Order: sequence, then structure tokens, then C-alpha cells
Amino acid sequence: MEGRLKGKVIVVAGAGGIGSGLARRYASEGASVLVGDIDGVAAKALAEEVGGVGVELDGGDEDSINAAVAAAVASFGGLDGFHANYASFKDGESGEDILGLPMEAFDEVMRVNARGFVLCTRAAIPEMLKRGGGSLVYTTSGAAFMGETVRLAYAMSKLSVHALVRHVANRFARQGIRANAIAPGVVSHARLEAVMDPDVIKAFADSIPVGRLGRPEDIAAMGALLMSDEGSFITGQVLSVDGGNSMRQ
Repeated sequence: MEGRLKGKVIVVAGAGGIGSGLARRYASEGASVLVGDIDGVAAKALAEEVGGVGVELDGGDEDSINAAVAAAVASFGGLDGFHANYASFKDGESGEDILGLPMEAFDEVMRVNARGFVLCTRAAIPEMLKRGGGSLVYTTSGAAFMGETVRLAYAMSKLSVHALVRHVANRFARQGIRANAIAPGVVSHARLEAVMDPDVIKAFADSIPVGRLGRPEDIAAMGALLMSDEGSFITGQVLSVDGGNSMRQ
């Protein structure tokens, strides 16, 4: 529905494959978008494309996150939505289970993925309260449910986001603030396709009930609903957008 985000100010933190889809969709629906990413050049290029503002944003640094929110408020007059969409995959580099996982990798993943999302929440909520409410959306992962033999820190960090969502939703609902998480499956985009074997991509796609991998646009479609007033009765939820790859109550 064209224009359902008109008048809203949204920060997209993390401008990679999914983040680019989010920024484009939110802007196309009428939102003023601030894009933040550790790669400041990429963030500014995407922001220019969608008519927004781009800043360098370190998702593990409190000052950097606060500065991004302040820039959105200064540029557009307030804050209505914040989509935390970044992650560290440092633990995946070792390919180790819990017995061999380097603790420095564990700490880095938790610093960025768990602590970082807490910092985003603490920065966003006060500005949303000034506007009478808003929507927080967090990108989590199907890895939080899977019980993989590796990537323990990543899975734990993403599961922690689910607790954060429920806390914010319960604590701030009466003040007009909603919080939800989107759990994508495997999402294909240019950066992934550049490094992954096409046969592996096809195998992933064949294993999914709908017969294809996700695209950033699929995640952005759900994000737009959650950011909009049409999603006003949805809060405290972790919503899987994965082509039916996970089916659970």
C-alpha cells in the first residue's frame, strides 16, 4: 500500500543485503530514512538512492548508535521506527563447537549482536516516546531455533533478542511502543551470491517448501507492515519469514 509510512522517520541500522531492501521499501512507502552502517560510504550511497541520510554506524558502540538516532532527529524532526538489522558472525570463522569456540569470538558476537541491540533500544525509545510511540523491529535468525553444531554464539545472541522484544513490548505497550523481530531463513542477495557455490544455493532452495531462497524484499515486506499503523496490533512477536522452512506454533 503506497504511502502507509508517510510522515514516519525510520532508522535502518545495517545496510547490507537485507538492509538495502529495508531502506528501499520504507522510503518507497513514504518514510524518511536514515541509513547507518559500519561501512559509512555504503550507507551514504544507499541513503542517497532513497532520498535519506546516511551515516557511519558501529553497532557495538554506544556513542555511534546514539549519534545515528540524533542525526535522524536533527534531519527529520523525530523518530518513529528503528530497525536493528546488523550482526557479527565472528564465531563462524572457527567452525568450532562449544569445546573449541574461542572465547574472544564469543565475546565479540555477544557485544555486537546482543549488547548492540540493547544499545539501539535504549537510544530509540526516548525519542519515540516524544512522538507518542513507535515501532522497534529487530532482525533475528532462524539459527536461534535450529540447534546448529557450530555458530553457538550467533544463535545465542539472536535468541537474546527475542527476550528483548518481549520485554520492550510488555513494558512500553501502553505508551504506544511496539517491538517485534523478524527471523529470516537463508536470504539471497548479491554479496551472498558472489561468495557461495551456486550448487549450494540451489540445494538450499530445493529444501525450502516454496522452492526458493528469500530475497531482501521478502523481509522488507514484513518490516513495512510492522512499521506501519496497519501493524498496530502486532507486538512481542518473533515472525519467521523463511518460505515455510520452519513451521511451529
